[in-house]
Amino acid sequence: MGIIIIFGIVTILGIFGFIREFSRKNFVAVAFSAATVAVFGWFTVNTLISLITNGPTSY
Repeated sequence: MGIIIIFGIVTILGIFGFIREFSRKNFVAVAFSAATVAVFGWFTVNTLISLITNGPTSY
């Protein structure tokens, strides 16, 4: 459960970085922040879906 919180925070910070660097026209940073949002956002959404459909499990 903790990993979804960390991934969610990283995704939100990546969105803020994307917006800030896009306004500064720093396109290398825009590309890296877009990749961060895409990867960590994907993991966040899939983890949420997994928790909703399967329920929390402990190994």
